[in-house]
Parts: sequence; C-alpha cells; structure tokens
Amino acid sequence: MTAAESKVIYDEIKAYVLEHTGLKVSSLHISQVKRKCGLEAGQDYHLSKKEDAKAPQCPPEKEAAIMDALRHFGML
Repeated sequence: MTAAESKVIYDEIKAYVLEHTGLKVSSLHISQVKRKCGLEAGQDYHLSKKEDAKAPQCPPEKEAAIMDALRHFGML
C-alpha cells in the first residue's frame, strides 16, 4: 500500500466514524488501534526524540468506533 492509499483509507475511517458516531478521531488513534489489532499501520515519522515521551492513548469510545470502521471497511 502506498502512502497516498494509506491517507485515503485514514480519511475514509475518519469520515465514517464522524458520520456514525459524531466523534473526531486522529490518525494517531487509528494507527494505535490498527497496531493493537495486528494490522500494518506504517512508520511513524513524528516520533519524539525524548526517551520518556508518551503519546496520548486512544479513549475507549473512540477505539470502539474505529474498530467498527475497520470492520466496515473489511480490515478486520
């Protein structure tokens, strides 16, 4: 999958979640859920150089909405 194809899929997931739940999700949250499910999420180019940096974790309600979107798009 190319970077352009990945962006389209992420945009589709964001639109699906917003339409069906009213929640706005970020690409970070989508990639966290995809990794949790064992799916390819691509390389993160915005990693912090700090040793103790922590990324915000996806809230449970957004995780459930993203999982629903992944099922809708046949990724799970």
